[in-house]
Amino acid sequence: MKKITLFLLLSILIISCKTTGTNGTENKDAVSSNTSKEEDMTVYFRATGTEPFWALQIGREQTVFTSLIKGKESLTFSSTEPIRAMDANVKMYKVKNETSSAVITIQQLECQNAMSGAISPYKVSVEVKKNTDADFTNLQGCGNYITDYRLHDIWVLEELNGYKVFDTDFQKERPRIEILAAENKFMGFGGCNSINGRIFFEKDLLRFTNVIGTLMACGSGNKENEFTKALQSTTAYIIGDNRLTLSNPSGKLLVFRKVD
Repeated sequence: MKKITLFLLLSILIISCKTTGTNGTENKDAVSSNTSKEEDMTVYFRATGTEPFWALQIGREQTVFTSLIKGKESLTFSSTEPIRAMDANVKMYKVKNETSSAVITIQQLECQNAMSGAISPYKVSVEVKKNTDADFTNLQGCGNYITDYRLHDIWVLEELNGYKVFDTDFQKERPRIEILAAENKFMGFGGCNSINGRIFFEKDLLRFTNVIGTLMACGSGNKENEFTKALQSTTAYIIGDNRLTLSNPSGKLLVFRKVD
């Protein structure tokens, strides 16, 4: 019976790792057969560990922990906002229910799965206990944020720093970007040069990083530099009505329209 239970949990963990490894779905239609698109949007972080085997998923409403530990096979908590470190990308979640409590720490630090050897960008520790336990059980593992699949599209610029843009504002045509959510990268056209780069995604955080472009000479009055500066200043996003709005604490920066 223990072997059967172990096999089932291993299967669940492998499926979870595959989902985590892609850091999102390949496109807006390619979602897991076991979860809806709404659930993909709701669950924003997944982690797994071994010795003993365990899995964690953090959603906007619920945090779910499963394991092979007796009495802690499946624990569900109401999600909470994290406590953030001041000098590093470290977040601590303290959750509890009527029978149990847990402290989850997520650190942006390269982490290797002890069983598969897969590399993840976040190291995760889970301290979990039943209310009847004297001490916490301490567990270590690796995890990933799940990039919002709705970003996976081609977007053409409509507004730049609060003003509507026109083809004549650029060398050839208005800027566009194609976001590949599953790979956390993007490519496109800045208005004069081709551009590409990476995206950094966490819950409620979106950044465009490592932006590089071709080196064609651009005519005077071209707003490509203004566009790429706004893109690299982005920290947040909203998707709705076939529009992608990018902003930072100073305000709205860019508005794109979905074109595919």
